[in-house]
Amino acid sequence: MLKTLAYAAPAAKASLAPYSFERREPKEHDVVIDIKYCGICHTDVHQVRDEWGGGIFPMVPGHEIVGVVTRVGSHVGKFKVGDKVGVGCLVDSCRICDHCRDDLEQYCTGGFSATYSGHEQDGKTVTQGGYSDKIVVDENYVLRVPDNLPLDAAAPLLCAGITLYSPLKHWKAGPGKNVAIVGLGGLGHMGVKIAHALGAEVTVLSHSLKKQADGKRLGADHFFATSDPQTFAKLAGSFDLIVCTVGTGIDWNQYLGLLKLDGTMVVVGAPPEQVPLGAFALIGMRRNLAGSMIGGIKETQEMLDFCGKHDIACDIELIPIQKVNEAYDRVVKSDVRYRFVIDMASLKAA
Repeated sequence: MLKTLAYAAPAAKASLAPYSFERREPKEHDVVIDIKYCGICHTDVHQVRDEWGGGIFPMVPGHEIVGVVTRVGSHVGKFKVGDKVGVGCLVDSCRICDHCRDDLEQYCTGGFSATYSGHEQDGKTVTQGGYSDKIVVDENYVLRVPDNLPLDAAAPLLCAGITLYSPLKHWKAGPGKNVAIVGLGGLGHMGVKIAHALGAEVTVLSHSLKKQADGKRLGADHFFATSDPQTFAKLAGSFDLIVCTVGTGIDWNQYLGLLKLDGTMVVVGAPPEQVPLGAFALIGMRRNLAGSMIGGIKETQEMLDFCGKHDIACDIELIPIQKVNEAYDRVVKSDVRYRFVIDMASLKAA
């Protein structure tokens, strides 16, 4: 077994604190990764605070993992020692359902193995995430990080990047398409960068104009404040695609009114409360309301290669692990531009 240093929540709603546990010895198809950086996702906050229920404690969060391969199993063919790699939101899946066979492991009908607060495919072993110094993962669920991307700023691509890339590609954002990104946070800022690189005309819809300069810098062509009621009148019927990244309850009916005929609004944020929806918001222009969740391994690698080609990485604030609890409070307050990333070298000082 491999002794592993980490930070964990010992119980629901507890503060994260130093923790040690054992990872498995690498099997024949496993890769051992020395974790260099791990992003903080709002999901980590929800999970540690057990806001969605079902959390498994002690919990080592973290599913935006990048590092360097230090060992490989005897039958590993995709990676070698020294490779820069990443691990995202899932570390295994059933591999036999139709979705897994179609490279859509995120929709595995047998249930994928989440990187943390989940179980390996044996149904018994609890998974622990990237707020740790090492991780052991089957090579088929490990991603290659392009050499030109800085590891720290690449870490959030493993969740925030793919969460936006997947719907933008699936609903064909590109030249001639008007795309709106709702919210300019950790997810939204990646949506702007990727939609811009895909060639779409990009609009940011944010509560206020305080991030307007940032939005334009990131690649937005237009920026509007949704707190201004005139915005919804002015932009009615404007967009082919809207990607909603916010995790709080907003009036989806208003936003659906901004779609063109046959336009689609895709929800990637997860508000905890139910959102009322009127049928006429959809019927009038044959509009669509859809959802999307991360991406499969093949698409995530495609996203990383795309980001490498276009020099896209996340805007981050790098912190030591000792400031993780403070960072959680700041995430809730949206007090970060735009993603916290933990320097895992700081674990040695924990």
